Amino acid sequence: MSITTTVADQHAASLRGACPGALHLPGDPGYDAARLPWNVALDQRPAAVATPRSVAEVQEVVRRAVAAGLRVAPQSTGHNAGPLVAQGLDDVVVLRTSAMTGVSIDPERRVARVEGGALWMHATEPAGDHGLAALHGSSPDVGITGYSLGGGIGWYARKLGLATNSLLAVELVTAAGEHVRADATQNPELFWALRGGGGNFGVVTALEFRLYDIPTAYAGMLVWDVAQAEAVLRRWVDWSAGAPDEVTTAFRVLNLPPLPDIPAPLRGRSVVVVDGAVLASDAQAEAVLADLRSITPEIDTFGRVPARSLVRLHMDPEGPTPSVSDSTVLGSLPDDGIDAFLSEVGPGSSSSLLLAELRQLGGALGRDHEGGGALKRLDGAFVAFAAAIAATPEMAAQGEQDAHRLTKALSPWSNGRSYLNFAETAVDPKSGYDERAWLQLKGIRSAMDPHGTFVSNHRVPRLVENLRVTD
Repeated sequence: MSITTTVADQHAASLRGACPGALHLPGDPGYDAARLPWNVALDQRPAAVATPRSVAEVQEVVRRAVAAGLRVAPQSTGHNAGPLVAQGLDDVVVLRTSAMTGVSIDPERRVARVEGGALWMHATEPAGDHGLAALHGSSPDVGITGYSLGGGIGWYARKLGLATNSLLAVELVTAAGEHVRADATQNPELFWALRGGGGNFGVVTALEFRLYDIPTAYAGMLVWDVAQAEAVLRRWVDWSAGAPDEVTTAFRVLNLPPLPDIPAPLRGRSVVVVDGAVLASDAQAEAVLADLRSITPEIDTFGRVPARSLVRLHMDPEGPTPSVSDSTVLGSLPDDGIDAFLSEVGPGSSSSLLLAELRQLGGALGRDHEGGGALKRLDGAFVAFAAAIAATPEMAAQGEQDAHRLTKALSPWSNGRSYLNFAETAVDPKSGYDERAWLQLKGIRSAMDPHGTFVSNHRVPRLVENLRVTD
């Protein structure tokens, strides 16, 4: 049971002055704008929103929150805020790191250092200036911190693994208000937990991660009318099983609205898209893609492109967007699984979903990363993800229903695991880890945050939960 809103408001008032001009309480003129997550379909109403601009201000907010009996939820963009909102925020200070976006690139060491609120588009451009690439995701305005702490599947994932295991160091403010560094030699247990364990352990103020010598990639998309969905999906599923590690792709059915910012050939249409990247020579890539191209796509953009362009390859919406979604991890997708997928989103389905997606797993994603963290690998053949625009309550209800219908239809082939970065509604966080990692995460959470100060989208509980009734 959380403390009452009235008491929480009184306690939150004690935070004023912690970060001058960047603290908003309910009733303040800037509160409604400050509280909005990226997914504006969510009604996020915390006891306060703080937007510190420095490590010192982060420390002050955390210390004052603890003194006031409030909890703290670190957040950069709020892309995956649904599970956080579902936990209740009456006694929570949402600490937005969005004012801390500094990025520096060390081309000699091939290392990027970014502040806790940096977005992927803040890092991919300067890295590209040196012919280097990060293991970024498919959206340019996703926060690097949340993406990296939760796993991170990008266009090089089947060759280089989850982005979380390319982290070299994490700096964060703990529940005691201390600023610490975690890497392979300093606080190594905490460093292990941060690589996959999400935002349960503190407020991240900086990350350092490995960059790769990838100036260009053979990347793009193949597009067919939705009438070709069955032929393309059956070919792609069969093809993906034997694809080399150098290939990472996704299959999507898109129901695109007639909006002017959508390219004219796709505007207002239902289409099938296979997009991705091949880390190989042009000749090798063309040989790999030949089976898919033999179905004769009406659009084929695959070719040699600058690696920095891949951050927008997937055409994910940029800027605050109202949406609902669901996801599941599939151990396989046999013929009857393909039938189930197509029955929900194929031709004639009348689904309200904007997209129904299958992300290709396997390769390096399915092998333990040497020296990796809590999420060393991601078992499964595909991650299924379904999303709909939720511009009105009615659209949200229908989209949520259709997304759940798809994942339920695919449930016979689910492997029981969750990829928590794609879980935008509350799920059992334990499903994101193997049993040993889950136990270790709980122990490290207990040591780092004994009184349950931090609230994460996907909560790792402490070993002893009676220290604070709200945790």
